[in-house]
Amino acid sequence: MTTNPTGGLAAAYVEDQIKLTSWLSVDGGIRQTHYSGDVVENASSPRVGASLRIPKLNWVFRVFYGHFYQAPPLSTISGPLLDAANNQNLGFIPLHGERDEEHQYGVTIPLWGWTIDGDTFLTRAKNYFDHNNFNNSNLFFPITIQGARISGWELTLRSPQIRKRGQVYLTYSNQLALGFGDINGGLTDFSFGDGFGLLDHDQRNTLHIGGNVNLPWRTYASTDVYYGSGFTNGDPTLPGDHLQPHTTFDMTLGKEFGERVSISVTGLNVANRRVLLDNSLTFGGTHFNNPREIFVQLRYRFHY
Repeated sequence: MTTNPTGGLAAAYVEDQIKLTSWLSVDGGIRQTHYSGDVVENASSPRVGASLRIPKLNWVFRVFYGHFYQAPPLSTISGPLLDAANNQNLGFIPLHGERDEEHQYGVTIPLWGWTIDGDTFLTRAKNYFDHNNFNNSNLFFPITIQGARISGWELTLRSPQIRKRGQVYLTYSNQLALGFGDINGGLTDFSFGDGFGLLDHDQRNTLHIGGNVNLPWRTYASTDVYYGSGFTNGDPTLPGDHLQPHTTFDMTLGKEFGERVSISVTGLNVANRRVLLDNSLTFGGTHFNNPREIFVQLRYRFHY
Protein backbone atom coordinates (compact mmCIF):
# COMPACT_ATOMS: atom_id res chain seq x y z
CA MET A 1 0.00 0.00 0.00
CA THR A 2 1.34 3.44 -0.96
CA THR A 3 0.42 6.66 0.81
CA ASN A 4 1.31 10.20 -0.14
CA PRO A 5 0.94 12.41 2.94
CA THR A 6 1.18 16.13 2.33
CA GLY A 7 1.77 19.09 4.57
CA GLY A 8 2.99 22.64 4.65
CA LEU A 9 4.92 24.95 6.97
CA ALA A 10 5.10 28.74 6.74
CA ALA A 11 6.88 31.01 9.21
CA ALA A 12 7.62 34.71 9.51
CA TYR A 13 9.58 36.53 12.18
CA VAL A 14 10.71 39.98 13.20
CA GLU A 15 13.46 40.80 15.66
CA ASP A 16 15.66 43.70 16.71
CA GLN A 17 18.38 44.65 19.16
CA ILE A 18 18.48 47.98 20.94
CA LYS A 19 21.64 49.23 22.67
CA LEU A 20 20.17 51.50 25.33
CA THR A 21 23.57 52.47 26.76
CA SER A 22 27.18 51.35 26.35
CA TRP A 23 26.54 48.79 29.11
CA LEU A 24 22.93 47.68 28.51
CA SER A 25 21.37 46.09 25.43
CA VAL A 26 17.96 44.52 24.89
CA ASP A 27 16.83 42.29 22.07
CA GLY A 28 13.46 40.75 21.28
CA GLY A 29 11.20 39.49 18.57
CA ILE A 30 8.36 37.19 17.66
CA ARG A 31 8.01 34.27 15.27
CA GLN A 32 4.64 33.29 13.78
CA THR A 33 4.29 29.74 12.42
CA HIS A 34 1.48 28.05 10.49
CA TYR A 35 1.50 24.28 10.01
CA SER A 36 -0.94 22.17 8.02
CA GLY A 37 -0.87 18.37 7.81
CA ASP A 38 -2.92 15.82 9.72
CA VAL A 39 -3.58 18.74 12.06
CA VAL A 40 -3.61 22.49 11.46
CA GLU A 41 -1.78 24.62 14.02
CA ASN A 42 -0.71 28.22 14.52
CA ALA A 43 1.96 29.24 17.01
CA SER A 44 3.15 32.65 18.19
CA SER A 45 6.64 32.49 19.72
CA PRO A 46 7.79 35.68 21.49
CA ARG A 47 11.40 35.97 22.67
CA VAL A 48 13.17 38.62 24.71
CA GLY A 49 16.64 38.93 26.20
CA ALA A 50 18.97 41.46 27.79
CA SER A 51 22.63 41.79 28.71
CA LEU A 52 24.10 44.10 31.35
CA ARG A 53 27.83 44.87 31.60
CA ILE A 54 29.14 46.19 34.93
CA PRO A 55 31.57 49.04 34.16
CA LYS A 56 35.19 48.60 35.30
CA LEU A 57 34.57 45.01 36.43
CA ASN A 58 33.38 44.08 32.92
CA TRP A 59 31.14 41.36 34.31
CA VAL A 60 28.28 40.64 31.90
CA PHE A 61 24.91 39.42 33.17
CA ARG A 62 22.37 38.06 30.68
CA VAL A 63 18.77 36.85 30.79
CA PHE A 64 16.53 35.26 28.16
CA TYR A 65 12.91 34.18 27.94
CA GLY A 66 11.38 32.64 24.86
CA HIS A 67 8.85 30.32 23.30
CA PHE A 68 9.63 27.81 20.54
CA TYR A 69 7.46 25.67 18.27
CA GLN A 70 8.55 22.49 16.49
CA ALA A 71 6.16 21.23 13.81
CA PRO A 72 5.17 17.54 13.92
CA PRO A 73 6.17 15.01 11.25
CA LEU A 74 3.54 13.69 8.87
CA SER A 75 1.66 10.47 9.70
CA THR A 76 3.96 7.46 9.34
CA ILE A 77 1.70 4.45 9.90
CA SER A 78 -1.20 3.15 7.82
CA GLY A 79 -2.53 0.04 6.07
CA PRO A 80 -1.59 -3.47 7.34
CA LEU A 81 0.85 -2.11 9.93
CA LEU A 82 -1.87 0.03 11.46
CA ASP A 83 -4.20 -2.99 11.46
CA ALA A 84 -1.53 -5.07 13.25
CA ALA A 85 -1.16 -2.34 15.85
CA ASN A 86 -4.91 -2.15 16.38
CA ASN A 87 -5.07 -5.91 16.88
CA GLN A 88 -2.63 -5.52 19.82
CA ASN A 89 -4.63 -2.71 21.43
CA LEU A 90 -2.21 -0.14 20.01
CA GLY A 91 -3.20 2.94 18.05
CA PHE A 92 -1.76 5.95 16.28
CA ILE A 93 -2.93 9.32 17.61
CA PRO A 94 -2.34 12.37 15.36
CA LEU A 95 0.83 14.24 16.31
CA HIS A 96 0.72 17.87 17.42
CA GLY A 97 3.68 20.25 17.46
CA GLU A 98 6.01 20.58 20.44
CA ARG A 99 5.76 23.88 22.32
CA ASP A 100 8.65 24.92 24.58
CA GLU A 101 9.03 27.68 27.14
CA GLU A 102 12.66 28.46 27.96
CA HIS A 103 14.31 30.51 30.73
CA GLN A 104 18.05 31.28 30.87
CA TYR A 105 20.22 33.28 33.27
CA GLY A 106 23.97 33.66 32.97
CA VAL A 107 27.07 35.64 33.83
CA THR A 108 30.52 36.02 32.22
CA ILE A 109 33.41 37.03 34.48
CA PRO A 110 36.91 37.95 33.24
CA LEU A 111 39.53 37.25 35.90
CA TRP A 112 43.31 37.72 35.42
CA GLY A 113 43.06 36.80 31.76
CA TRP A 114 40.83 33.79 32.43
CA THR A 115 37.13 33.72 31.53
CA ILE A 116 34.50 32.17 33.79
CA ASP A 117 31.07 31.65 32.26
CA GLY A 118 28.10 30.23 34.15
CA ASP A 119 24.45 29.85 33.30
CA THR A 120 21.31 28.10 34.45
CA PHE A 121 18.37 27.08 32.29
CA LEU A 122 14.86 25.66 32.52
CA THR A 123 12.76 24.35 29.65
CA ARG A 124 9.12 23.34 30.00
CA ALA A 125 7.72 21.44 27.02
CA LYS A 126 4.24 20.38 25.95
CA ASN A 127 3.86 17.54 23.43
CA TYR A 128 7.50 16.60 23.94
CA PHE A 129 8.90 14.68 20.94
CA ASP A 130 10.39 11.21 21.43
CA HIS A 131 10.08 7.91 19.53
CA ASN A 132 8.77 4.43 20.26
CA ASN A 133 9.36 1.05 18.68
CA PHE A 134 6.67 -1.36 17.47
CA ASN A 135 6.83 -4.34 19.84
CA ASN A 136 10.51 -5.49 19.88
CA SER A 137 11.13 -4.63 16.24
CA ASN A 138 13.44 -2.08 14.66
CA LEU A 139 10.46 -0.06 13.43
CA PHE A 140 10.43 3.27 15.26
CA PHE A 141 7.68 5.85 15.19
CA PRO A 142 7.55 9.42 16.50
CA ILE A 143 5.51 10.04 19.65
CA THR A 144 4.74 13.01 21.86
CA ILE A 145 4.74 12.90 25.64
CA GLN A 146 2.29 15.14 27.45
CA GLY A 147 5.02 17.21 29.06
CA ALA A 148 8.70 17.47 29.96
CA ARG A 149 10.85 19.54 32.28
CA ILE A 150 14.57 19.92 31.52
CA SER A 151 16.70 21.98 33.89
CA GLY A 152 20.35 22.36 34.72
CA TRP A 153 23.37 24.59 34.99
CA GLU A 154 26.71 24.88 33.18
CA LEU A 155 30.11 26.29 34.08
CA THR A 156 32.95 26.99 31.63
CA LEU A 157 36.51 27.99 32.54
CA ARG A 158 38.71 29.20 29.67
CA SER A 159 42.38 30.12 30.01
CA PRO A 160 44.20 33.08 28.46
CA GLN A 161 46.60 32.41 25.59
CA ILE A 162 49.52 30.36 26.90
CA ARG A 163 52.76 31.77 25.45
CA LYS A 164 50.65 33.03 22.55
CA ARG A 165 50.39 29.47 21.30
CA GLY A 166 47.50 27.68 22.94
CA GLN A 167 44.48 27.74 25.17
CA VAL A 168 42.76 25.21 27.46
CA TYR A 169 39.18 24.98 28.69
CA LEU A 170 36.92 23.03 31.03
CA THR A 171 33.13 22.79 30.80
CA TYR A 172 30.92 21.08 33.38
CA SER A 173 27.16 20.59 33.09
CA ASN A 174 24.58 19.20 35.50
CA GLN A 175 21.16 18.41 34.05
CA LEU A 176 17.87 16.74 34.97
CA ALA A 177 15.45 15.64 32.22
CA LEU A 178 11.97 14.60 33.37
CA GLY A 179 8.86 13.61 31.45
CA PHE A 180 5.33 13.33 32.78
CA GLY A 181 1.84 12.39 31.67
CA ASP A 182 0.64 10.17 28.86
CA ILE A 183 1.73 9.49 25.29
CA ASN A 184 -0.68 11.90 23.59
CA GLY A 185 0.49 11.53 20.00
CA GLY A 186 1.89 8.79 17.77
CA LEU A 187 2.04 5.05 18.47
CA THR A 188 0.63 4.27 21.93
CA ASP A 189 -1.08 1.62 24.04
CA PHE A 190 -3.27 4.31 25.67
CA SER A 191 -1.83 3.64 29.15
CA PHE A 192 -1.80 6.50 31.63
CA GLY A 193 1.34 8.06 33.02
CA ASP A 194 2.04 8.13 36.74
CA GLY A 195 3.77 11.32 37.81
CA PHE A 196 7.27 12.29 36.70
CA GLY A 197 9.79 9.85 35.22
CA LEU A 198 13.29 10.18 33.79
CA LEU A 199 13.56 10.74 30.05
CA ASP A 200 15.79 8.22 28.27
CA HIS A 201 18.46 10.87 27.57
CA ASP A 202 18.70 12.02 31.20
CA GLN A 203 22.39 12.25 32.16
CA ARG A 204 23.20 14.20 35.31
CA ASN A 205 26.86 15.10 34.83
CA THR A 206 28.98 15.83 31.76
CA LEU A 207 32.50 17.20 31.59
CA HIS A 208 34.60 18.45 28.67
CA ILE A 209 38.33 19.14 29.04
CA GLY A 210 40.35 20.21 26.03
CA GLY A 211 42.43 22.79 24.32
CA ASN A 212 44.19 23.89 21.16
CA VAL A 213 47.79 24.73 20.35
CA ASN A 214 49.57 26.36 17.40
CA LEU A 215 52.62 24.33 16.37
CA PRO A 216 55.62 25.18 14.13
CA TRP A 217 55.28 25.22 10.33
CA ARG A 218 51.73 26.62 10.52
CA THR A 219 50.31 23.45 11.99
CA TYR A 220 47.86 23.19 14.86
CA ALA A 221 46.25 20.58 17.08
CA SER A 222 43.18 20.43 19.29
CA THR A 223 41.62 17.80 21.52
CA ASP A 224 38.50 17.29 23.61
CA VAL A 225 38.07 14.71 26.38
CA TYR A 226 34.41 14.00 27.17
CA TYR A 227 33.07 12.36 30.34
CA GLY A 228 29.42 11.38 30.88
CA SER A 229 28.00 9.96 34.09
CA GLY A 230 25.61 7.59 32.24
CA PHE A 231 22.13 7.79 30.73
CA THR A 232 18.90 6.36 32.10
CA ASN A 233 19.10 2.60 32.61
CA GLY A 234 16.19 0.49 31.35
CA ASP A 235 12.86 1.67 32.72
CA PRO A 236 12.84 5.50 32.74
CA THR A 237 10.17 5.50 35.46
CA LEU A 238 12.72 4.22 38.02
CA PRO A 239 14.41 7.26 39.60
CA GLY A 240 18.15 7.27 40.17
CA ASP A 241 18.91 4.29 37.91
CA HIS A 242 21.60 5.10 35.32
CA LEU A 243 24.05 3.30 33.06
CA GLN A 244 27.80 3.20 33.75
CA PRO A 245 29.93 6.34 33.28
CA HIS A 246 31.91 6.65 30.04
CA THR A 247 34.83 8.66 28.66
CA THR A 248 35.82 9.34 25.04
CA PHE A 249 38.16 11.79 23.33
CA ASP A 250 38.45 13.51 19.95
CA MET A 251 41.49 15.04 18.24
CA THR A 252 42.19 17.29 15.26
CA LEU A 253 45.51 17.93 13.46
CA GLY A 254 45.76 20.54 10.75
CA LYS A 255 48.15 22.51 8.57
CA GLU A 256 47.83 25.72 6.56
CA PHE A 257 49.54 26.19 3.20
CA GLY A 258 49.71 29.91 2.59
CA GLU A 259 46.62 32.02 3.14
CA ARG A 260 44.16 30.01 1.08
CA VAL A 261 44.78 26.29 1.42
CA SER A 262 44.49 24.18 4.58
CA ILE A 263 44.07 20.51 5.38
CA SER A 264 42.92 18.85 8.60
CA VAL A 265 42.34 15.35 9.95
CA THR A 266 39.77 14.86 12.72
CA GLY A 267 39.31 11.69 14.75
CA LEU A 268 36.13 11.16 16.80
CA ASN A 269 36.15 8.56 19.57
CA VAL A 270 39.84 8.00 18.88
CA ALA A 271 40.18 5.16 21.41
CA ASN A 272 37.21 3.39 19.76
CA ARG A 273 35.36 3.05 23.08
CA ARG A 274 32.04 1.19 22.87
CA VAL A 275 29.49 2.95 25.07
CA LEU A 276 25.91 1.88 25.79
CA LEU A 277 23.90 5.09 25.61
CA ASP A 278 20.35 3.78 25.90
CA ASN A 279 18.81 0.37 26.59
CA SER A 280 15.24 1.49 27.11
CA LEU A 281 12.57 -0.49 25.23
CA THR A 282 9.89 1.96 26.31
CA PHE A 283 11.33 4.90 24.43
CA GLY A 284 13.91 4.56 21.71
CA GLY A 285 15.37 1.06 21.97
CA THR A 286 19.07 0.17 22.40
CA HIS A 287 21.69 2.65 21.20
CA PHE A 288 25.49 2.56 21.27
CA ASN A 289 27.79 5.44 20.41
CA ASN A 290 29.44 5.60 17.01
CA PRO A 291 32.76 3.73 16.61
CA ARG A 292 35.99 5.56 15.72
CA GLU A 293 35.41 8.00 12.84
CA ILE A 294 38.10 9.76 10.77
CA PHE A 295 37.35 12.87 8.70
CA VAL A 296 39.73 14.58 6.28
CA GLN A 297 39.00 18.12 5.16
CA LEU A 298 40.73 20.08 2.38
CA ARG A 299 39.77 23.74 2.27
CA TYR A 300 40.47 26.35 -0.36
CA ARG A 301 39.56 29.97 0.27
CA PHE A 302 38.63 31.78 -2.96
CA HIS A 303 38.55 35.25 -1.41
CA TYR A 304 40.80 36.30 1.42
